[in-house]
Amino acid sequence: MKRRVLRLLQRLGLIGPAFRSYERLVSLRPGGVTPTDGPPLPPRRLMVRVAGTADPDWFLRSGHAAYDAIAAHVELATIGAVLDFGCGCGRVTRFFHDFPGELAGSDLSRDAVDWCRANLQGRFEVNGIAPPLAFADESFDLVYALSVFTHLTADLQLAWRDEVRRVLRPGGRLLLTTHGTSYVPRLDPGERARFDAGELVVRWGEVVGSNLCSAYHPERYLRDTFATGFTFLELEPEGARGNPTQDLVLLQKR
Repeated sequence: MKRRVLRLLQRLGLIGPAFRSYERLVSLRPGGVTPTDGPPLPPRRLMVRVAGTADPDWFLRSGHAAYDAIAAHVELATIGAVLDFGCGCGRVTRFFHDFPGELAGSDLSRDAVDWCRANLQGRFEVNGIAPPLAFADESFDLVYALSVFTHLTADLQLAWRDEVRRVLRPGGRLLLTTHGTSYVPRLDPGERARFDAGELVVRWGEVVGSNLCSAYHPERYLRDTFATGFTFLELEPEGARGNPTQDLVLLQKR
C-alpha cells in the first residue's frame, strides 16, 4: 500500500512536498530529553532529516556506533585530516571530539551546517546536490560518507565519487556505506534482476538527497564502476554499525 501511495504522489508531482511534510510530522512526535555530557542535541527537525527519527537515544547510539565502525577500519592515529561528507547535524562528527587532526564536514542542509558551526569543533561547509565541495585539492586523508551514496542518482554517484577523489590526498581513503544484498527483499522482481546483474538500482530519484531516494549497490557495480580511480580494499556486509544492515565499503585513492 505504501508504494502505491508513493506512486500516486509521484504522478501528481507531489512526492517531494509530501515527504517533507512527513518529516515535519515525525519531528513533532513527543519524546523525552536525553542528557548528554558532550555537545547539545540538535533540534528534532534536524535529527529527523539525518536519522529518520527524532529519538535522541537512537541519534546518539547510532552516531557512536558509526564512529566505532570507522575507527575499526581506519587507524585514526595515522590520519591528519578527515571530512564527514554528508555530516548533517553532526551525528557522527560529534564523536571526533578527541581527534587531534583537522576535522571538517559538508552537507546539503544549510540549517544543519549552521548548527554544526555553532556547536561542534571543525570547519563546516554547505554543498549543493552536485559538486563541487568547498575544499582544495588533496585536503584530506580520509573522507567518510555514511548513508550518502545510498540517496543519490546514478549520475551523481559518479560525480561525487570523482569530487571526493579530488579532495583526497594520494593514498587517502574513502569509507562509505551502501544498500547491499541485505536490502534485496525490498526490491521488486525487475529491480532484483537488475541488481543481480550488477546494475545500480535507484528509487525515487526525483527527491534525490532525501531519505526517500534510495540507491542499491551490488558488489559488482562497486568494484567495476564505482571504484574507478581507487583501489578496492574491503566490503564488509552489514558492517555499518551506525546504519544497521548497510554494507561498509573502503576504497583507497590510487
